[in-house]
Amino acid sequence: MKKASIVMIIGPLFLLGLYIFPLWNIMLGAPQYPDPLGLNIHINGLRGVSEFDIQNIDGLNHYIGMHTLPKVEDMWEFGTFPMVIGIMVAIGILIGVLGYFNTLSYKWFLGWFLLMSILGVLGMYDFNQWLVDYGTNLDPNAIMKLTNPDGTPMTYKPPLLGHVKMLNFDVTSLPASGAWFMFIGMMLTLAAAFFGWKSTKKP
Repeated sequence: MKKASIVMIIGPLFLLGLYIFPLWNIMLGAPQYPDPLGLNIHINGLRGVSEFDIQNIDGLNHYIGMHTLPKVEDMWEFGTFPMVIGIMVAIGILIGVLGYFNTLSYKWFLGWFLLMSILGVLGMYDFNQWLVDYGTNLDPNAIMKLTNPDGTPMTYKPPLLGHVKMLNFDVTSLPASGAWFMFIGMMLTLAAAFFGWKSTKKP
């Protein structure tokens, strides 16, 4: 159980990478932009991949009626997510320490993993809802009002995951390094639960 507990202590520490590295990345490429425009989504705000990417994206969005990219104070998520991650890291480490001293069973390791998985799914759902609003809630007085072949207004929702063609832009949305840190940390906690379970099966 001590080996499993040490792995459990290490796993949540990987989530601290979310405070340094972006969670998600969206890239926009087009012939007029030899260097694609990029947006990094951090748990505490949005940042351009290059210095002027956010200004350039907002400038393009203005013509088709999309809102400007939100600042930290515009979204409650940017204040809440860092606190949630910090709490989950602290809880995970505490569970690992208590497991090391045989105060808790390996089932608590699995419980932490399941709770973090639920929070991750909820976070992705919230992120997708923001993308829907961002790409469909357009200014009716926009300079360019484009429609689909059936006459309905064109929407510009970026993909949650993967690639889509919007006008002459190739838009790609993928997990960034922070998401991979979180994935590794969660896999370590799942491994900790497995090691803990195996230790209980020894004669």
